[in-house]
Amino acid sequence: MPAEVKICGLSTPETLEAAIAAGADFVGLMFFAKSPRNLSLAAARDLASIARGRARIVTVTVDADDALIAAIAAEVKPDLVQCHGAEPPERLAWIRATHGLAAYKVLKVREEAHVARAQAYTGVSPFVMFDALPPEGAVLPGGNGLAFDWIILEHAPRPFMLAGGLTADTVAEAIRITAAA
Repeated sequence: MPAEVKICGLSTPETLEAAIAAGADFVGLMFFAKSPRNLSLAAARDLASIARGRARIVTVTVDADDALIAAIAAEVKPDLVQCHGAEPPERLAWIRATHGLAAYKVLKVREEAHVARAQAYTGVSPFVMFDALPPEGAVLPGGNGLAFDWIILEHAPRPFMLAGGLTADTVAEAIRITAAA
């Protein structure tokens, strides 16, 4: 299966256009107040209108309440909702049943035991994204630029998405390791 690319935290038409021009398959729009890339509904709606039909639109949420999910569904109309907090499988199922939006889970990992939690999302999440477990006391639950030992994904359910510390220098190695795992 070929690798697909998600560029996250886009906040201006210029960065969105650059991501799409560079071949992004997914574009991520942040809805987390503590993130410096957090967007208003109006700004996300405008960016989504630029991306629609050119890349899949992902809204990144962290334990979003019902009102925010409803507003995102109505205003932004994303292709996917990324659940980056403590959302249980039932929350992802509720998002799909209530708003018709596919939602996928992000699991923060450092060891194989963390990866095993992905089984609970099988059949609810179209895939799981694995991101590096943030350091103790981190403000952001992800997007910290940290990598993890990708070999721990050997028994992860497929398909999955990989995040965390990926750079132009490391992404080819990450793909090689996870494809072989």
